[in-house]
Amino acid sequence: MKPPFRFLAVALVCLLLSSGVISGAWARPSASATASAQSAASPAATPTDGSVLPFPPVPSASLARPRLQDSVHKRRAQPQHLRADAPNVLIVLLDDVGFGQASTFGGEINTPTLSKLADQGLSYNTFHTTAICSPTRAALLTGRNHQRVGNGTIAERAVDWDGYTGVIPKTSATMAEVLHHYGYKTAAFGKWHNTPADQTTAMGPFDRWPTGHGFDYFYGFLAGETSQWEPRLVENTTAIEPPHDKNYHLSEDMAQRSIDWLRKHRAFSPDKPFFLYWAPGAAHGPHQVGKEWSEKYKGKFDTGWDAYRERVFARQKQLGWIPANTKLTPRTGTMPAWESIPAAQRPFQLRLMEIYAGFVEHVDAQVGKVIDELERLGVRDNTIVIYIFGDNGASAEGQNGTISELLAQNGIPNTVEQQIAALEKMGGLDLLGGPKTDSMYHAGWAWAGNTPFQYTKLIASHFGGTRNPMVISWPKGIKPDKTPRPQFHHVNDIAPTIYELIGIKPPTMVDGFQQDPIDGVSLAYTFADAKAPTRKKVQYFDNNGSRAIFQDGWLAATFGPLVPWLPGAPGLASWDSAKDKWELYNLNADFSEADDLAAREPQRLAQLQTSFDQQAVANKVYPLGAGIWLRLHPEDRIKSPYRSWQFDATTTRMPEFTAPGLGRESSTVSIDADFKENGSGVLYALGGSGGGLSLYLDKGQLIYEYNMMIIERYTARSKNRIPAGRHRIEVTTTFASAQPLSPAEVVLKLDGQEVARTTAARTVPAAFSPSETFDVGVDLGSTVSLDYFERRPFRFDGTIHGVDVKMN
Repeated sequence: MKPPFRFLAVALVCLLLSSGVISGAWARPSASATASAQSAASPAATPTDGSVLPFPPVPSASLARPRLQDSVHKRRAQPQHLRADAPNVLIVLLDDVGFGQASTFGGEINTPTLSKLADQGLSYNTFHTTAICSPTRAALLTGRNHQRVGNGTIAERAVDWDGYTGVIPKTSATMAEVLHHYGYKTAAFGKWHNTPADQTTAMGPFDRWPTGHGFDYFYGFLAGETSQWEPRLVENTTAIEPPHDKNYHLSEDMAQRSIDWLRKHRAFSPDKPFFLYWAPGAAHGPHQVGKEWSEKYKGKFDTGWDAYRERVFARQKQLGWIPANTKLTPRTGTMPAWESIPAAQRPFQLRLMEIYAGFVEHVDAQVGKVIDELERLGVRDNTIVIYIFGDNGASAEGQNGTISELLAQNGIPNTVEQQIAALEKMGGLDLLGGPKTDSMYHAGWAWAGNTPFQYTKLIASHFGGTRNPMVISWPKGIKPDKTPRPQFHHVNDIAPTIYELIGIKPPTMVDGFQQDPIDGVSLAYTFADAKAPTRKKVQYFDNNGSRAIFQDGWLAATFGPLVPWLPGAPGLASWDSAKDKWELYNLNADFSEADDLAAREPQRLAQLQTSFDQQAVANKVYPLGAGIWLRLHPEDRIKSPYRSWQFDATTTRMPEFTAPGLGRESSTVSIDADFKENGSGVLYALGGSGGGLSLYLDKGQLIYEYNMMIIERYTARSKNRIPAGRHRIEVTTTFASAQPLSPAEVVLKLDGQEVARTTAARTVPAAFSPSETFDVGVDLGSTVSLDYFERRPFRFDGTIHGVDVKMN
């Protein structure tokens, strides 16, 4: 410092000393000055009662002065926002399982873990979901109605009406976000299905992924389904690959990963409670499990689905799981009787059900491993376990039974004979449930699995789609009771229940966002009193135009336009919601919706219809049927905005919803690569074993395959081998028209010269798969072609310099 500036500095200090602004040798500030400083550091406007999250920062307890030796250090005390014995929380949510399937409650699929938890806690026989995957999960995690949080349909069918965007708004924080702010350690395992389908690439954005919604850790898959043998996995925000191990299964992997996480929790943060969300892909399609599990059920279902339903109904009554006056609802006329199934097809249909049953028992056993670990760690006593047996009823999406379940989603006409013939070419019934098929059982089994109710998943008007068993067990806080809880409740009631049990109030502000009202009602009042009157007064249901409303013990319902078990979705285009016929049920006397009272009580029905309209407006339900928009207007499907791309060998795990639509639109793909003598490997692939396309080399021979959902395969194969060196390959695909299922001509060129061609007589109109990807230089996940199944992932052994894609 130059002398004049030093003089000025000394003069300024003297002036401050004489005026009293500072005193002595940088003495301790006055109490008022300290308080002012602390007030500035921690705004007094932020409440500390949890109504606003995150909690305000704790002011420093230390004193900072210019000189270190004059400063005071003291670690600030972190406030405890939870009581000392705050419970852990484990939520288990199975997928696509029905009311009449678990042995615990009268079904014929062995579920010992569910039974164990039911014995240790309480069971609920009047618990409801939304009839479909993403909406149930959004309502569960937020405590709000599904359309209020933008999830009126599944993520892959999201559209741009507010109730159907597929985006959980920040104004509806998830349980994980809230509990995270209170100090809980949070983790999610398995199926997510609440991220928009066009936001699942390696470029994010990641704020809609599980780790953006309050989970510290995520291990699972983002889409609605995935292969159980070769799942499209994500760890936090990083794509990872499962081992190519014949003993691998996703449900088992999830169980072990959960156990590992619990052990890390004990090691690193044993004083913090945890929230663990365990949502396997089972038993959503594809139905896949090892033979040692499915063989347990050999011959168990030989009498068919009608007889199964009668047996289960009798057992449900015997167990007291349903009221003694419950009626068994009849099979709808559009659902075939088991006796109508030709004898030649029955082994196929029976094997599909045996695989499904083994799949369900297997996943229940994996839940058991997690429960056993809680006991081993000594934390089971203070862990609230909520086991929800299904995010909707059993699913009819397999329609007439299938080896490739997305045939139905794509509306591709087919017959059971075609399915069986394609399966026989591949190796026969033994392949069902394995990695080469995406099998799913006949809709008749799903209907039987929802005994005693009508219908299946996707139908929100009747309990076959929306009523699922639920068990709560908390040894420290809930006295076990065998009496089923009959109070009418909904999946949106879980979040407020957990908040009440932990002792916190839902916040009004989270991360700067004013919060939407909680729609759920805590069911903690049912714990001590099986006969307590239902506190949930009103609850609407809506899915794909199928809708209902519960109010004060009555339910008004209308089936809607979609019949999920009928191929081709007949009648959608002509549907008018204003002309739907409504039904009316007195649930106090009619457990299964068997007696329609609409004709007898038109005034009550009209009142309930008015109530539905009020709920619909408040929850962004309109327009009715928004979930079927993309079935009627496939041109509006979620897809990439780009028409050209430049890829290289770093391009892998590109979700089909963001990838070039090579299987459904005209295109030109150009590959610049160096080839080895007699080289092999995949140049690019889109999709998986259930359907897709692949361009690959096999000992120098160039091959293109269009796998049309297993039942048809179209192949182009060059006569000569590609010589070693650098070459340019071009694949031109020309569709005959823009109509769904249009034929496509595929031409392969090597250095400008045609070397092979094929015509795909039919093509996939929507998507090959919800979770399989576009990969350059490799076929990750399940393999498109059986030719290289044993060599998967069949990496290209040359060098790819570039892949240019143009949609024509």
